Amino acid sequence: MQKTILLVEDDPAISNMVKTYLNNEAFHVKCVFDGEEAVNAFQHEHYDLVLLDLMLPKLNGMDFLQMVRTKSYIPVIIMSAKDSEVDKALGLGLGADDYITKPFSMVELAARVKAAIRRSTQYIVPQIERNTTIIKVHEIELDTENHCATKNGIEINLTSKEWKILCLFFENQKKVFTKEQIYRSVWEDDYYGDENIINVHISRLREKIEDTPSKPAYIKTIWGIGYKLGDF
Repeated sequence: MQKTILLVEDDPAISNMVKTYLNNEAFHVKCVFDGEEAVNAFQHEHYDLVLLDLMLPKLNGMDFLQMVRTKSYIPVIIMSAKDSEVDKALGLGLGADDYITKPFSMVELAARVKAAIRRSTQYIVPQIERNTTIIKVHEIELDTENHCATKNGIEINLTSKEWKILCLFFENQKKVFTKEQIYRSVWEDDYYGDENIINVHISRLREKIEDTPSKPAYIKTIWGIGYKLGDF
């Protein structure tokens, strides 16, 4: 079945270029040019993925993303010329699945789109087939069947990527993971060498699970290598 993409981009030249390329990759692309149009389109039609620019007229991309995340776990890829850590942290923290910086390769964009849609369609299947499994480390419990994390009995609100990263560490408690290994396991795609995506997700996850995020106990940095679960 043909997948449908909502493309939210106020630059007509970029919008047309992306639409033409993705049409040739067998996607149906709906183009809108401001945040209010995006909200209206999202509320009235079904989409398999959103490509979202941040700098939009009428309603900015971050506000639109917040609205989307109140209603859906649809994959969202941010595409923006704003390349600072602040923008990446904010965008991914609100629930974006990926981030690509302008100017970008159309080949890379198409690869990221396909990978994000593939992950979203496969994501729920193994959860349905699993038996109830509780994994507990110190004060945190993961319920892998009900997709729920709690700390001292209080639910932790995690994005899908944060959940998968935490599961990776909890299910492999003695293993040190490189950033490439984390990306390949969680994003299930080839690693493009963008460490910022991993750094931002780890930082946001620490803010949610650590007592003192600047001195993490659960996700420890192994300098020059990657990360591992802390020892308790």
